[in-house]
Amino acid sequence: MKSFRFLMFLAFAAPLVAQPVSNTPREGAIVDTVSVTGTGRVRLQPDRFSFTVGVQTQAPTVEEAVNENNARVAAVAAALKKAGALPEEIQTSGFSIYPQQDYSQGHLPRLLGYQVSNNITVTKKQIGEAGKLLQAAIAAGVNTSSGLSFSVSDPERGRDHGLHAAFDDARAKANLLAAAAGRTLGQALAISEGSQPYAPPRPMRGAGQAMAMKAEVSEVPVESGTDELTFTVSVVFALR
Repeated sequence: MKSFRFLMFLAFAAPLVAQPVSNTPREGAIVDTVSVTGTGRVRLQPDRFSFTVGVQTQAPTVEEAVNENNARVAAVAAALKKAGALPEEIQTSGFSIYPQQDYSQGHLPRLLGYQVSNNITVTKKQIGEAGKLLQAAIAAGVNTSSGLSFSVSDPERGRDHGLHAAFDDARAKANLLAAAAGRTLGQALAISEGSQPYAPPRPMRGAGQAMAMKAEVSEVPVESGTDELTFTVSVVFALR
């Protein structure tokens, strides 16, 4: 009886031992990859400018300083509109009142008066009008300026070219890394766009301060140059 049972066990076990082992990788097997980030840069002609000008006034009392400042700022705004700036392109960007004090006599300061500052920022898309508007503002009485900058209003203009360049850069980096590891590059498994393209405002050199002059003011020469937009993509490539 025991011998019969042993033979039955061998009969059922034999087919299991005889089955061939498959060399096909299991579904969901881990694939070797390399992850890289590529950068693409595009140079575009700016189509928007912005500058800030202001009026500073001083008087013995707050009321006198504010009233004088209000009159001069109103004249500047009117001159800007006459020169072609639309109301929505002109914005008050700063207003301050500071006491003017003399600390030279003893420990207690002596009040000399008050200084009032009011700034106006002009933002417009027509680059060619920048010089004319600056000329109008200076002639109307501004005595401070915080600079002139240029930018690209619609970064989508260079998006397609920038993303293509970013992907090409990523693939070149991945090829280099794969070769260094003794491997070859496979297909792209995942692609994601990086941060939004950024082009910092480009200040105009020498536009730190513009003093109002009684003599006739000529048009300010302006050169906008070009802006560089940067695009990035992150790519995961398979390794062979």
